[in-house]
Amino acid sequence: MPAPRTAAQNRPAPDTASDVIRWAAFCCVLVPTVLVCYGVSLAAAISTALGLTAVTAACRALLRQSERGAARLRAEEIAPRRGRHSRTGAGARRGGRHGGGNTPVD
Repeated sequence: MPAPRTAAQNRPAPDTASDVIRWAAFCCVLVPTVLVCYGVSLAAAISTALGLTAVTAACRALLRQSERGAARLRAEEIAPRRGRHSRTGAGARRGGRHGGGNTPVD
């Protein structure tokens, strides 16, 4: 008999990629603000924000691609590929030329 599931086991897995992207977007705003507060020129802060935004966008694209690849691998593990011509095994052959047995052919 399986053990009863606790509340922690019933929760869905956290979406860590979205969390990373949210923090990165927050940093794209926070870092230039801090730079301006510490006396760096506005142009330098804006260029820093643009650079961080570009890096964040590239990381987001790579994370999403990785998630799609992982989901594809999980789906293949759950439903393994069938054999050639969509046969599941040796017993799935139907309607062949040979009827079986040793009956003579005229």
